Amino acid sequence: MTYLFETEEHATLRASVRRWAATHIAPHGAEWEENEEFPVSLYARAGADGMIGTGYPEDVGGGGGDVTMALVAAEEMVLAGKSVGTVVGLGIHAIALPPILKTGTPAQIDRFVRPVLAGKRIGCLGITEPGGGSDVAGLRTTAVHDGDCYVVNGSKTFITSGTRADFVTTAVRTGGAGHGGVSLLVIEASTPGFSVSKKLKKTGWWASDTAELTFENCRVPVENLIGMENAGFLAIMMNFTQERLMLAGQCVAIAELAYREAVQYAKDRKAFGKSLAGFQVTRHKLADMASRLAAARALTGELAVRWSRGEQTPALAAMTKNTATDMCSYVCDQAVQVFGGMGYMRETLVERLYRDARLYPIGGGTREVMNEIISKAEGY
Repeated sequence: MTYLFETEEHATLRASVRRWAATHIAPHGAEWEENEEFPVSLYARAGADGMIGTGYPEDVGGGGGDVTMALVAAEEMVLAGKSVGTVVGLGIHAIALPPILKTGTPAQIDRFVRPVLAGKRIGCLGITEPGGGSDVAGLRTTAVHDGDCYVVNGSKTFITSGTRADFVTTAVRTGGAGHGGVSLLVIEASTPGFSVSKKLKKTGWWASDTAELTFENCRVPVENLIGMENAGFLAIMMNFTQERLMLAGQCVAIAELAYREAVQYAKDRKAFGKSLAGFQVTRHKLADMASRLAAARALTGELAVRWSRGEQTPALAAMTKNTATDMCSYVCDQAVQVFGGMGYMRETLVERLYRDARLYPIGGGTREVMNEIISKAEGY
């Protein structure tokens, strides 16, 4: 099943990414998930082969195309690679780079964007703080202007790729309370006072590292400020829309993979003298999975097209994320049920997908926060 917007160019991209992921991820994905890490060298391989730059302008080192191309590439990476943690870790630049691209200077793009798209550096995003959750406007990490530097103190948590990132696009407080005092600052891991205070253990996404970061009197050059001082909140909110689109796309891909696994197992597994697919209850279960998946794919495709046109659609993004995450949780749960006892075994792909799916109603803004965004847009 494909998105309605797809053209021959998307099909060509799918085939290319499929071959790459089948070659470079699939043979090792299960092992990397168990080891809770994939080789750093994979970034260099992906960069050299053009897998990181899809959807980014050619004049900044990308491969061209728009967000629909990035969405298709990410889906095929999951479907062919079969390691969500690896794909998430490899693609974390998708939320670290957009603010720099939108409001950064040419010098910042040269320093931070180009090397990441080439696979030579790793960038991640640092927004969430311990005890802060989705309350971005209430963040406490401070950046005090001191001469030609900002002195940064505070901490971040749940930072994907944080243990080995070369830099963090970081939300800091440069002004007063509330959203009006928030700025974005690129903090390099080599900065004195920057430390990875903890590598976090997770339910899913095992192959992607997740960190808690600490900043103790980090002196960060003023030229690392992204955009205007105290204007970072809007950039973060705009970034959230694209992030929620990509998260919805990941949900579609994970559910598609779980659905395919369930269909194949239902055809192969024999019980009471016939295949599981020979029972109406199983066929109807699969039919429900396919229907919900198709609906979530349609809504995700609409959001992608609107976003690629430059439309600001935070409420639609919230609706899409909730729809896709609900669908993904349901499909993965039902896939485990189709597999029965084997679905509960670590050796089975659907068991891992079931765990991976649980993050999506939380990450990138919880389901409850999404409903608040929708409620405000609808006027009630």
